Amino acid sequence: MQFFANLVLIVQLLSALAIIGLVLVQHGKGADMGASFGSGASGSLFGATGSANFLSRSTAVAATLFFGCTLGLAFLSNSRTSVSTGADTALDRAPVVAPAPAASGAAAIPGAVVAPAASAPVAASAASS
Repeated sequence: MQFFANLVLIVQLLSALAIIGLVLVQHGKGADMGASFGSGASGSLFGATGSANFLSRSTAVAATLFFGCTLGLAFLSNSRTSVSTGADTALDRAPVVAPAPAASGAAAIPGAVVAPAASAPVAASAASS
């Protein structure tokens, strides 16, 4: 599933770059006036108006591909968050146990584990050696 998400992301980035390039290559609405003075647009590969149609259709295809990839990535990220692993469900089902109260003096609770009081100096001496 991760491979498919990476593939969709790569296609989205390539389509975004294609959109940027195609938009920058297109002429604005004021470029038609320059063609009438002999700017050479009629001798292009697609003819006088063929390049505008080709570029606009290519931009529309790239934009459709971009939006499709965006929706696909949104769907994949949404479905990835709803999947739970076995560790998550095991933690959710674990019973909650209240901690035992601290033992005071001679009234110790049977079965309670009490940490030694001098644990900090032992850790300090072990760290120095």
